[in-house]
Amino acid sequence: MNKFQLFFHHLFRFVWNTVFIISYPIMATFGLLFVGVTYLFSSLSRILMRFRSAEPTRELHTTEWNELFPDIELIEGKIHRQILFGPVCYHLRRKDGIPSVLEDHIFGKKATAIEEGILLERWKSTELKELPDFEICLYVPDEDRLSILTNIKCFDWHLSDQEENQLLFKWFDGTKGGEVKVML
Repeated sequence: MNKFQLFFHHLFRFVWNTVFIISYPIMATFGLLFVGVTYLFSSLSRILMRFRSAEPTRELHTTEWNELFPDIELIEGKIHRQILFGPVCYHLRRKDGIPSVLEDHIFGKKATAIEEGILLERWKSTELKELPDFEICLYVPDEDRLSILTNIKCFDWHLSDQEENQLLFKWFDGTKGGEVKVML
């Protein structure tokens, strides 16, 4: 190396070593503080766990047939899939053992008993990119018939009013809402 290159080599090596010597204690202190704060919150979490209730929490990981709707005794369900950070979809069947059209579809947890039958939320798909896209169906148990009433593209919907031959559904998707009037 000539003197010019040697000078810049020593200069850059000096600058690099200076930056490393100055920044190393800062990085090491940050690492120690991060580990310390993590240990502190871990200890705090262990202390708070002692105060939690003794009753075990019920998780939805069972694959048994259970009663899903307390006011509808005819139908029971089994978990089909739980969407990550979202709702659970179910396979439904009749409790009395009669084969039904319900067994061919996937449904949500919303169900409402009305005089004409049972309103159910039928899922078109369980793919995350296609959700929410539901069909509100009327299941008539006496005829074992499932008829589509309307399509709703949000999780938050409910039956708000029922007249003679009409049902009024209200929905809200987080930014806008609406109403759907359906003839029976």
